[in-house]
Amino acid sequence: MNSAKIKHILGSLTVGATLVAGAAHAADLDQIRERGVIRIAVANEIPYGYIDLDGTAKGAGPDVAAQLAERLGIGRIEWVATGFSSLIPGLQADRFDMVAAEMAILPQRCRQVLFSEPNSSYGEGLLVAAGNPDDIHAYEDFARNGKKVAIMAGADQLEMLQALGVPEASMVTIANNADAISTVSTGRASAYAATSLTVSGLADKSGRVEGAGSFRDPVVDGQPVRSWGGFTFAQRSEKLRDAVNTELQAFKQTPEWRAILTEYGFSEADAEGSFQRTTAELCTE
Repeated sequence: MNSAKIKHILGSLTVGATLVAGAAHAADLDQIRERGVIRIAVANEIPYGYIDLDGTAKGAGPDVAAQLAERLGIGRIEWVATGFSSLIPGLQADRFDMVAAEMAILPQRCRQVLFSEPNSSYGEGLLVAAGNPDDIHAYEDFARNGKKVAIMAGADQLEMLQALGVPEASMVTIANNADAISTVSTGRASAYAATSLTVSGLADKSGRVEGAGSFRDPVVDGQPVRSWGGFTFAQRSEKLRDAVNTELQAFKQTPEWRAILTEYGFSEADAEGSFQRTTAELCTE
């Protein structure tokens, strides 16, 4: 879907990018429809969900969420920008009604929040300094080379690295993706572990960094790692989650859904991969 069409959709929904303070009651679909506005959070991660410089919400999560809100008869979206590690606590504190950050569906998260069915799937990658001076090509490298690897606070790369035997002393935690370029280019860490889409987006922003070539997918418990991203809700927002699932299932059958994912760099394999697993399966692994 082209940016002009996205802006038209977002504009028709009277979307505004605002930072919401304070707490409210848990998200209830009937109440949301009555007040005519839904509060949706993003973590400012390109291409998953972010607020552009002009205040427009963009990304695979927000663009699909805007379509779903329209289908649900919700007239306005109030966007909330927050750190990734604040997304689940924010839902639990009722600071927003829904998260559109393509958060990976993981069992430990399923015990804290509700997830929609997958909206996307994506693999992993490594951001390294230009020329890859430390010759890094896999997450497993950090289990034995003594080098530092950066991860974002709250991201699921922590569990992957732990499962691969990377020592805590080799991990550097940063607050957000925006810090990754300086962290890697200045040598504070030899690489930044993130999804392939995040790595590609960061590499495009600076000639000081690049995606690690010949990257090898991490293998945990004998299985190559792939993530499935979905929309996220507070545990007592079942009715809202179920309504979103119904509309998401229908929207994923349209060319518009595939166009949104393609626009933000998801491959055809990523799109097809989103149909391969259910949230019930992912929550019980």
